[in-house]
Amino acid sequence: MTSIFPRKKGSPFSKFFGNGEQALEDAYQAAIKIKVIEDNHFNQNRIPIEMLGEGSNIHPSLEAEIVKNLEILQRKTKEFNDDGGAISQLSSNYVEKLIFVEGILAKYAMGPSSSAMTPSVPGGVNYNPANNGNPNLPNIKVVDVNSVAKSSGRSGQIKKGKSNSVDLGSVFSNTGNLSASLGKTLGKIRKDLGTQSEQQIVDEFRRSKQITVVGVRLLILLIVVPIITQQLSKNFIIKPIVTDFRGEEVVAIDELNYEWKEEALGELSTYEEQLKMNRMLKAAPPLNREQLEEKVQEKANEIAEEFHFKKIDSISNIFADLVGFVAFCFVLIIRRNEINVLKSFIDNIVSGLSDSAKAFAIILVTDIFVGFHSTHGWEVVLEWLANHVGVAANESMISLFIATVPVIMDTVAKFWIFRYLSQISASTVATLKEMDD
Repeated sequence: MTSIFPRKKGSPFSKFFGNGEQALEDAYQAAIKIKVIEDNHFNQNRIPIEMLGEGSNIHPSLEAEIVKNLEILQRKTKEFNDDGGAISQLSSNYVEKLIFVEGILAKYAMGPSSSAMTPSVPGGVNYNPANNGNPNLPNIKVVDVNSVAKSSGRSGQIKKGKSNSVDLGSVFSNTGNLSASLGKTLGKIRKDLGTQSEQQIVDEFRRSKQITVVGVRLLILLIVVPIITQQLSKNFIIKPIVTDFRGEEVVAIDELNYEWKEEALGELSTYEEQLKMNRMLKAAPPLNREQLEEKVQEKANEIAEEFHFKKIDSISNIFADLVGFVAFCFVLIIRRNEINVLKSFIDNIVSGLSDSAKAFAIILVTDIFVGFHSTHGWEVVLEWLANHVGVAANESMISLFIATVPVIMDTVAKFWIFRYLSQISASTVATLKEMDD
């Protein structure tokens, strides 16, 4: 989760929002890159970082990428550790990210576990005895979140507490886990009984309310402003200009696309046949040939005028849609500082869903857009879009679109589920497979 407000000097929200969540997100991205390198180059095994350096058979560019991401992992984890209030504001979704980062760090724990914090040598380069003195290999520290993860599984939200940087060996040792769990429990009781517990709850509520208000407001603006701008510009600016430019001359039948032409001719033919049917059934007074032609001529003029305004409307739609898109981009630009708030708002909603609800939503969306019956929906949407801008719906192009785009979307969705969702929420993937089966 990124920080929902930029950290500017004098910001009124600086006392509520720290930079720890952004550091955790950066560490998580670096951990994912390391996992990808393991999968692609080391057959899903641990990278032998002890062999990095001179004489290594690893490609220099790949070696530089490994060292870079391990250093980012170390630095960002340290930043997260230094932000004492960051862990108290994490949602359960980001506890899973923290545990994933911890797992990657555990693979590359190279130092002894006798001290709570591995020391560093002068000059700002962390030293670890197992690094063989190589300053390029990072010394890795990790947050002890075992008890925090258990707590978040029960309540979904971590209470305020101070995160401590500890050595990896003590984190994963049974004695360290027990001591940390007892310490966290006693610390939680002490803070709940403290004088600041109520104020902390109020601060958390205010923060959640601010995220909700800003997120909902931005979402409404992104939907309402483009629609209102499109309609107002079309009806009061663009359409009058197009009408004056084209004049009052009725559009000729040859100027229409073949779909509109067939629609106009079919409507006129149906009207003429209806007059003949009414005359034969004596439901209307008999008409001679001149009267019949006069009636048909009046109807033809009405149809021509109708398609004349339809043509003007389709031209106006093109320019009005462009204006609406510009309005959408304008809202994004002037509200760019609130985009991260909207992301956090959506993340909170998604993370609050159960695994079954997440799997249901994924199946529903994918079946609508790439499912067996989705072709009919795509046909309706594409035909409406063609009619909206006044062009003929090409059946061959529609068939080609349906044969390629939904297939690509289905492939991307499956790759996302396999590569990323399985890392973020493995239980959701398991539920999704069970529901699909």
